[in-house]
Amino acid sequence: MARAMMDYTITVLNKVSFDSALFCKEVQKALQRLLPYEIEELKIFIHSLVQQNPELNQCLVYIK
Repeated sequence: MARAMMDYTITVLNKVSFDSALFCKEVQKALQRLLPYEIEELKIFIHSLVQQNPELNQCLVYIK
């Protein structure tokens, strides 16, 4: 079940990456519902997505 939540979170973040405000909101939600080891995986995913979409870098404050 936990892996399904991580996959769902990544799907949602990919879909909302066009809007940085919405992306930040979804990152905050993800941090509340994921397990600690999944959050580490999420950080890696977000960093790679930010390299592709630099406008999303304002959301990095939530994952520090």
